[in-house]
Amino acid sequence: MVCLRYKQIHLGILWFSPHVPVLQIIEKEINPFVDKWEEECMFPAHRVFKILGSAGFLGVNKPIEYGGLGLDFSYSLAVAEELGNIRCGGIPMAIGVQSDMATPALTRFGSDELKKEFLQPTISGDKVACLGVSEVGAGSDVASIKTKAVRNGDDLIINGGKMWTTNGTQADWMCLLANTSEGPPHRNKSLICLPMKLPGIHIARKIDKIGMRSSDTAEIFFEDVRVPYKNIIGQEGMGFMYQMLQFQEERLWGVANCLTMMENVIQETIDYTRQRKIFQQPILHHQAVHFRLAELQTEVELLRSLLYCTTAMYIRGNDVTKQASMAKLKAGRLAREVPDSCLQFWGGMGFCSDVMVSRFYRDFRVLSIGAGADEVMLSIICKYMNTLPKK
Repeated sequence: MVCLRYKQIHLGILWFSPHVPVLQIIEKEINPFVDKWEEECMFPAHRVFKILGSAGFLGVNKPIEYGGLGLDFSYSLAVAEELGNIRCGGIPMAIGVQSDMATPALTRFGSDELKKEFLQPTISGDKVACLGVSEVGAGSDVASIKTKAVRNGDDLIINGGKMWTTNGTQADWMCLLANTSEGPPHRNKSLICLPMKLPGIHIARKIDKIGMRSSDTAEIFFEDVRVPYKNIIGQEGMGFMYQMLQFQEERLWGVANCLTMMENVIQETIDYTRQRKIFQQPILHHQAVHFRLAELQTEVELLRSLLYCTTAMYIRGNDVTKQASMAKLKAGRLAREVPDSCLQFWGGMGFCSDVMVSRFYRDFRVLSIGAGADEVMLSIICKYMNTLPKK
């Protein structure tokens, strides 16, 4: 496999004619407006996604016949790393939902009709997607969701609700996980393509968060929402398994995206501590400071190696559940450790909201919660190590 770093560099500087490089889009169309969008707790998803879609960056590993580039998943992770140059965590997360979290199951198992209606406009940026899995009483415990989709003739009638839905207030469609039968919890669920403008869909509120503020997050309720039965992705009852497969790509994408962010935090801390003096010398010259930064950079590179190794295994068709869980666990913890340590070296400035280190201190915290909490990752790893106690 060609090194992901090589792919990242070339995705950043080459054109998919007549397209433009992703870093140019970030510097021109996103970063100049990040502070404004953070204050407004919303970014214009349709405008940003259309720009990215037109440049080919929302379907890097999706089939060419639906507007994708037809490359393997490692190229998608190279884009995720490059998107880490956006000066907040919320917008990259929202882009990841659009490109690699709401669409893998649809791409792999969906009918041609569903792909044309939902996948193709998502890749082009004409439609905004969201993922409806978590509920108030079922976050990491996906099997416990209560939302139901009951068959009624050629339709499904949906009742229930979803929580912490990224892109939820702006989305045109949702990849919804719902119970479609009364069977065992791992075999009674289906993934459904749900248009978000249907009668009975209520956006209850936009959730106020401590971080990822530029990304809108919604609580959504469904009241007798009618959707065609044919909108089920793949086989009925396979939704839980499909979602577990989607989680692998979601977790790896999140790991890739936070690598560049952590590197940028470390580099900005180096730059700041080099010019900021204490006791007549730059803060950086104190051994405790430059040694700690060296430790953090080493940890980031080790995480990158784990990600690249796991990705190479994944694109060869191997089960990487254990390795992806390890990478996600390590990323969540390191994403807390890096900004926490760096913020300390910024002193009082680090406690101000207008510097990047404090923004990522807030934004990074969710990585140990979303897409499976640290404790769930540990349980998965223990299961593969055969150390998890039997129930």
